Amino acid sequence: MKVVALVSGGKDSCYAMMKSIHYGHQIVALANLLPADDTVDELDSYMYQTVGHQIIVSYAQCMGLPLFRRRIRGSTRHQELGYRTTQGDEVEDMFILLREVKKQIPEVTAVSSGAIASDYQRLRVESVCSRLGLVSLAYLWKQDQSLLLQEMIANRILAVTVKVAAMGLDPAKHLGKEIAFLNDYLHKLKELYGINVCGEGGEYETLTLDCPLFINARIVLDDYQVVMHSSDSIAPVGILHPLKFHLEKKVDVQSSTSPDNLSETSVQKLGTVIEVEDTLERYEDTCKPLDCSADPIDDLAHKFNISRTNNKRTLTLSCSLQDSCNDLREDLKNVLAKIESLLAGFGFGWENVLYIHLYIDDMNKFSEANETYVKFITQESCIGPYSQATLHDNILHMAGQLGLDPPTMNLCCGGASAELELALKNCEAVAKCFRCSISTSAIMFVVYCSKRVSSSERHDMQEKLETILRQMRISQSQEQNTRKALDPIVLYVLVPDLPKRACVEIKPVLYADDGTDVATEIITESSGSETPSYWGFKQENWHDSCIQKLVVPGKICAVTLSITSEDAEKICFHSKSADSVNDGQYLQHKSLMEKSSRFCFYLLDKVMTENGVGWEDIMSLRIYIPASLQIPIHILLPIFNKALFELSEASQKKVSKGEEPIFNIVPVIGAGRSASSVSNVVTCELLAQKSRASVAG
Repeated sequence: MKVVALVSGGKDSCYAMMKSIHYGHQIVALANLLPADDTVDELDSYMYQTVGHQIIVSYAQCMGLPLFRRRIRGSTRHQELGYRTTQGDEVEDMFILLREVKKQIPEVTAVSSGAIASDYQRLRVESVCSRLGLVSLAYLWKQDQSLLLQEMIANRILAVTVKVAAMGLDPAKHLGKEIAFLNDYLHKLKELYGINVCGEGGEYETLTLDCPLFINARIVLDDYQVVMHSSDSIAPVGILHPLKFHLEKKVDVQSSTSPDNLSETSVQKLGTVIEVEDTLERYEDTCKPLDCSADPIDDLAHKFNISRTNNKRTLTLSCSLQDSCNDLREDLKNVLAKIESLLAGFGFGWENVLYIHLYIDDMNKFSEANETYVKFITQESCIGPYSQATLHDNILHMAGQLGLDPPTMNLCCGGASAELELALKNCEAVAKCFRCSISTSAIMFVVYCSKRVSSSERHDMQEKLETILRQMRISQSQEQNTRKALDPIVLYVLVPDLPKRACVEIKPVLYADDGTDVATEIITESSGSETPSYWGFKQENWHDSCIQKLVVPGKICAVTLSITSEDAEKICFHSKSADSVNDGQYLQHKSLMEKSSRFCFYLLDKVMTENGVGWEDIMSLRIYIPASLQIPIHILLPIFNKALFELSEASQKKVSKGEEPIFNIVPVIGAGRSASSVSNVVTCELLAQKSRASVAG
């Protein structure tokens, strides 16, 4: 990927550039933010390092790259960890800066930053990248700081301290010193006082004067002044203010040449400095979504569906557009605008969204969809980017994971099984951030398989999944992890295609509890309790084969219900219609859905009743229907909604509220509990959680 590097002048941003190059990316531009007032050395900001900004202008010549700079005009030092687009905020200066880079160098697709441990910085960089359709590269994130410091020194990064602010660091003694010289002393301070040896706690800041990336020249600091900000006797704070410096050309180096595949405009700017000023474009236009004052979606024939549980704790919104006359951008703009309006009607915003599923008919249009998508959704909720998760009420909703090599963002080689193994590794990395593991805490895995993957390959992939989880559990037990492992449900869904043309994508849901031991159950036999008979259905032995469930008593109930063609024959004893072949087939399928919908709700009601869970506790209920049945969603919805209403009337349970169903219908190629057999007629995926009030009561 072509990368613009955010540079503060510090060792971390320089080493992050070196790591980007190591993993095959190409740095094509630099970007820097500096104080609006040249006389100011440091801003009171959690976001940016500005000490030494007087020297950063030389980086363009040292590296032979264009340097884009913008003066920080927004307010700084906010307390909130999360970030939402805010007028007049310093983060918007970064947005304007990177937007200009992308405008002048369209080939740029990623941003490198030196974030190591600050979620405050990482979330804001990712928010800006998401809005601009750029990939955030943070290769130093969560790395061991002692090892990082050693690597920086070993890789010939010559950086000197320009600020000290920690116990044991004296401005008079330690300002202007190289990190190699201070290495042992910093580790000694770590042992004595627990400081961060890379300065991630604000203990010190650095300025890089030379590194392997400086192919044309190195920076020589001739003179400087020590400015004391605090003379505290325990942890005095001082900064280094550069007074004089010069560039020393390097000998026997290759001449700076323009990077391959860059536009003529960007080539002309190699080694130059571009000041990014405010444009005539109003700020509001950079932050607000597209103008959607009109409501064209209301003119479409397809209904926008709201699914909401009776206790009003959760809701889901869905919309399916088929045979639309608009292009993808226009359709998605209309859908997202409608969702935004509906959320506002319930008193919600995008920040209240836990998860978003976006299905498109052609993955070649993914970049078009993303371009519109990020204009609306700028929150840090789990909205699709890989390696993200949202924790809500002890349930961890994780973004679908592909078999991507994190440094390169390329799919691994080796086919479906290899991709699945790496995807599971990526899932585990995300889970560890929340102090849990997919091997012990997973409630459910939904495994999306591309139709390009053969049945035998899917079978091998399923065996690989089971083997890896088993090995991970053994490893956890050897590490004396006393947490009782859940035995997750696995559902396989066959789809036409996946992002990046992947073979497989895994979406886990985890129960991130407080670490206490929990009792769980996987169904093997009927409990034998007497269940009311609805629509003439009575308990039969084969019903148990349709159900797979996981129960954390009093807390969680997850269920998958699979109706195969053999099951459907037992449910439906209908005769062929005398109409034409096509109409007859349609009526057969419609009759099948009517009877299957009743059976689904009968069996789901039975399982929930047996486990003390009510319809009001449902968080999500997805019903997967094969597209081959050729029954439109607007026909399927009233069929299932009618069955739910009939159950409500017969059982005297409040399982529906007005016209709002508590389910969503998803058309797929196929689904099933086995990867090699995804030919279910109907598949239900249910997740219910007892409210705390219900548990307490």
